[in-house]
Amino acid sequence: MNEPKGYVSFVLHAHLPFIHHPESENYLEEQWLYEAISETYIPLLLNFQKLVDEHIDFRITMSMTPPLLNMLNNELLQKRYIKYLKKHIELAKKELDRTIYDDRINSLSKYYFERYSNDLHVFKDIYNCNLIDGFKHFQDLGVLEIITCGATHGYFPILYVTKQTVKAQIAVGVQTYEKYFGKKPRGIWLPECGYIPEADKYLKEFGIEYAITESHGVLYANPTPIYGTYSPIVSPNGTICFGRDMESSRQVWSSINGYPGDYNYREFYRDIGYDAPYDYIKPYIASNGVRVHTGIKYYRITGKSEEKDVYNLQWAQDSAEMQAGHFMNSRKYQIELACSYMNKPPIILCPYDAELYGHWWYEGPYWLYILFKKIYFDQNDFKLITPGEYIDKFPDIQVCTPCRSSWGANGYSEVWLNETNDYVHRHLHVAGNRMVELAHIYINEDNPIKVRALNQCARELLLAQSSDWLFIITNGTMVDYAKKRIKDHIGRFTKLYEQIKLDNIDEDFLICIEEKDCIFPEIDFKIYY
Repeated sequence: MNEPKGYVSFVLHAHLPFIHHPESENYLEEQWLYEAISETYIPLLLNFQKLVDEHIDFRITMSMTPPLLNMLNNELLQKRYIKYLKKHIELAKKELDRTIYDDRINSLSKYYFERYSNDLHVFKDIYNCNLIDGFKHFQDLGVLEIITCGATHGYFPILYVTKQTVKAQIAVGVQTYEKYFGKKPRGIWLPECGYIPEADKYLKEFGIEYAITESHGVLYANPTPIYGTYSPIVSPNGTICFGRDMESSRQVWSSINGYPGDYNYREFYRDIGYDAPYDYIKPYIASNGVRVHTGIKYYRITGKSEEKDVYNLQWAQDSAEMQAGHFMNSRKYQIELACSYMNKPPIILCPYDAELYGHWWYEGPYWLYILFKKIYFDQNDFKLITPGEYIDKFPDIQVCTPCRSSWGANGYSEVWLNETNDYVHRHLHVAGNRMVELAHIYINEDNPIKVRALNQCARELLLAQSSDWLFIITNGTMVDYAKKRIKDHIGRFTKLYEQIKLDNIDEDFLICIEEKDCIFPEIDFKIYY
């Protein structure tokens, strides 16, 4: 194959907040992980394997955040996921009898029974409950580039008021990556794509070469980049920034004309958790009796009306194949246009939340699989590439200062700082300053109990800083849970802080929260020094 005219880089951001409740199985939020495993992570792994088996040369990049890695590696959560699958297999089996009246729906009941049964087989027998090694396998093969993120997805443009908290987010993100993947990460997905120049020195300190940023972080850089987002830029401090391509994003993300809105695709909001008779479905919904999603959905989007037609797997696949061709041809046209004014091949960066593929857009993993095959077989204009490969090939990069930015609504910080959640920040800043204070006072501490308490303080602070809680409060979904998590972590931090200062540590309390908030077992509080 001749040198391509340009490149396309897919980056999937795999992230969930750390949710771990050994004290109770009644936290519905734990299911976020189980749904993501069944609907996104396992389908992606299976499709990567199909592409490898079919000798398709492809490239994809994924950020796997530290909270997600810690949860995937957690034995309790692994056991609970298996329990979750067995319950779904049981429900799907019952559905085979309940839906016998309708051949179309009954065939879908059989599909779900087989799908959840296969998930159990894949999780237990193929990956031995360890999906991290599954993704590492594809990184080792050279088809997947895995990058890191902030330790708990803390939002840098507000945290940097206490600079050591940004340093700790980056440091622990890198350390977690090294623990699971055996080498240093080259790139980082900045949490919420929140770029600030003040973070550059810490990215450099911990060996990060490049970052994924929002479009205007690059487009509004100083000086204005000559190639827009079709080429990365490098900050004066040496951080290479790739900006999101707006056109390719719109084709997938747009709620009006994006691919996931196709009428043949599975309707996310129509679920038997809400449709089935209450006494029948009660054992499979929330423990308090509230109807929730089960993942078994029989209808397609159909249209705007209340009436929904039955989902048809073949029609959905036909739509995915047609749209994969449309996406590929759109990128060919885009690259052709960009080539006319560039002296090096352009790169189109396509970053998305990983959970869009499979969880929200059920057919997304299949669409990716078909797209990558089409790119390989049906055209010669561009190739798939990872950001790391691109900068190795084209190291001559324009120096610009990227603009402060995020991918939140309106592009800056209002999602994480507004009248619904602004009260949180003063507590985060006070705790951040106190953590720095502890690190300076106890830098030479050798009392084992006190060191454990100091390390737990670091965990509680990091968990409180998760941008997810602020986002959830702004969005108005599961608000009580998000507020509870912030209150719990700040409360635990403050209690430990006072006990450490008074030299009166309640070891029973410490053991209790070490079990609940068991993220980052190797953490060292001295990172805040």
